[in-house]
Amino acid sequence: MNAVGLLNRREIEARILAPLLTALGVEFDQQKVWAIAHQVIQDLARQQGIQLANSVATNDLIHFSEIQKTWKKDNAILTEVLELSNKKFSFNVFRCRYAEMYQHLGVPELGKMLSCDRDFALIEGFNPDIQLTRNQTIMEGAELCDFCFELKRVDKPHG
Repeated sequence: MNAVGLLNRREIEARILAPLLTALGVEFDQQKVWAIAHQVIQDLARQQGIQLANSVATNDLIHFSEIQKTWKKDNAILTEVLELSNKKFSFNVFRCRYAEMYQHLGVPELGKMLSCDRDFALIEGFNPDIQLTRNQTIMEGAELCDFCFELKRVDKPHG
């Protein structure tokens, strides 16, 4: 799977899904078709997060940050890391070839569903004690994407 970069995989998926969702939307309720597709993609991302967690020594932020290499393959994103610690991994994306590719294909709304929205489910599967906060994305027209993965405060039981 990793022989083909993530950017190319997303393009292949988009080229198949876009006409399929359009055709299903004509035949059935378009909103329901998109909602089902969104849920399936979220479930897949969550499962991928679990698989990633099982592939590293510890499912912490330091190991999660190493996964960014996969996202960057083929210069897919240009980033600047703002903080990397056991409690926080934050970075900005200044160029996103994923967004450029979906724009070029004329399906930016599919790009949001196939790429941006799945980030939240991926981290949930990787480690449910890590929370992603993101206020803006290039996909939705912002200058940059602001990612902040933080370890949630885990209260230890008293006793």
